[in-house]
Amino acid sequence: MIGILIFPDFQLLDAAGPISVFEIAARASGKPLALRVLALNAGPVRSSSGVEMMARDFKSANAITTLVIAGGAGVAEAARCEVTRAFVQRLAKRGARVASVCSGAYVLAEAGLLDGRRATTHWGRTRDFVARYPRVKFEPDQIFTRDGNVWTSAGITAGIDLALAMVTEDQGEEIAQATARQLVLYHRRSGGQSQFSSLLELKAPNGRFGGLLSWARENLDAPLTVEELADRAGMSARHFARAFAAETGTTPSKAVERLRLEVARERVQSSREAIELVAETTGFRDPERMRRAFIRAFGQPPQALRRAARAG
Repeated sequence: MIGILIFPDFQLLDAAGPISVFEIAARASGKPLALRVLALNAGPVRSSSGVEMMARDFKSANAITTLVIAGGAGVAEAARCEVTRAFVQRLAKRGARVASVCSGAYVLAEAGLLDGRRATTHWGRTRDFVARYPRVKFEPDQIFTRDGNVWTSAGITAGIDLALAMVTEDQGEEIAQATARQLVLYHRRSGGQSQFSSLLELKAPNGRFGGLLSWARENLDAPLTVEELADRAGMSARHFARAFAAETGTTPSKAVERLRLEVARERVQSSREAIELVAETTGFRDPERMRRAFIRAFGQPPQALRRAARAG
């Protein structure tokens, strides 16, 4: 049985998206839907939109084998709730598959279930999440992650991707594809695909270096050294490096590498270009250098990401 955990001020789509996936998958497979919506207190639970969802309390969760935790504006209070944390810990301890959508990852983190594990959440929560939970192997640029029986997903619609991956594991690729078609999803995304733009995560478009980074993204085949960027910004290299780090939270060289990785991965996953050509035109030059950068950033070489994208 699948449980969907909600709380006051939860994000409605975080719960409704996976529910719809599991409902349609059950219909496609001809099996009855075994799903319960759960909350600390039984009864109507108000979402952040004002729409309510009926829930049962935790006492009715004895048959739960998969738990999906919604995110939303009220997640901080839910994550601080000792009863909620104990409930999630108890399910995980007995071997249930536990998962989060968007900021629902905070509940898993507060329960200690993400320590030493790979995890993700909404890109807008990245800095806060990393600061709060340094023991988590955080992967900000992922649609969803799986580490053992613990799954996490990025913002809102990524919960649909996570649920589809669970359907694939439980009922096979054919049922998952039929479910995706019924949901009118053009392409079921693999977990390794990017959830956001590096420019957005750097908060650069609205800052004083926004134009510079947008230019850099369009000229990745140029050297893009600190000196070149500083000159274009009309600053000394030393002053530029300090000011850039203060505003974006990273160094110019790391920001450029992230932009190169973003564009390179888009092309690796969506085209049939030779890996060598992608490396050359995105500024990595050497395919081996790009391969090492991919492994550092995504845990996989370009060829593996291409295979996963085609399989998805």
